[in-house]
Amino acid sequence: MNQNFFSVVDTICEKDTRYKREAYEFVMEALTFTQKRFRRDKHVTGEELLVGIKQLLQRKFGLMTLTVLQHWGVHATEDFGHIVFNLVHHKVLSKTDEDTLESFRNGYDFHEVFHVGYRKRFHRQISRLRNV
Repeated sequence: MNQNFFSVVDTICEKDTRYKREAYEFVMEALTFTQKRFRRDKHVTGEELLVGIKQLLQRKFGLMTLTVLQHWGVHATEDFGHIVFNLVHHKVLSKTDEDTLESFRNGYDFHEVFHVGYRKRFHRQISRLRNV
């Protein structure tokens, strides 16, 4: 990310105070991650981006994910859509005619995925270790 990106994000954050600068940086990182995951050079759908966001959050933050999201001001998948469309509005990202905020709405429940789901995975790993 270059200096221009950070300047644009600062401008966005002055106008829309819901989300921290780090949330915008993470979305750009998650976009690159998602493009690699789906083997795309450019465009991914909102639904695909949400998959990449979820996986990258789990990798980077683990049990701290909900705390990080709360700190960033992100409370639901739709918030990632607002971040993406703020970046589109400022010409950092582009969109197709099919891309809508709706594709980010109700993608998954943060508590279910990042708290309950993480604990289930953790218990399975512990169980496997005990059986070794």
